[in-house]
Amino acid sequence: MYKVEIDNGGDTVFNVKTKDYEFAIDTKGKGSTPPDALLAALGSCVGVYIRKYAEGARLNIGGFTIVVEADFAAEKPLRFKDIKVNVSMQGAGLDERRKRAMLEFVKNCPVHNTLKGNPSVEIVR
Repeated sequence: MYKVEIDNGGDTVFNVKTKDYEFAIDTKGKGSTPPDALLAALGSCVGVYIRKYAEGARLNIGGFTIVVEADFAAEKPLRFKDIKVNVSMQGAGLDERRKRAMLEFVKNCPVHNTLKGNPSVEIVR
């Protein structure tokens, strides 16, 4: 089971503790905003799956960049309407077949699948 703990000391900074790491989320410049963190989680998960694909296919793909962009929906409730993940494989030298296969494989990323699956979320006290 995954679990994170978020502590707030009365200001806009939320201190996040994961199993192995701590970081800040903030809406006023002392850390990533919650929407930024969500997009970063998606992009990082896609990146992990790119690496898994390359390792499994024994490909030396070098470095790459992932840019995740999103727009909020105009109508309520406030949420992202569209999220676009752009993968730039600088100098990886993949042919079209490999690129398509890799892009299909990265769709197995659990963050991607969670967002696509519209999970139930229960907020309790």
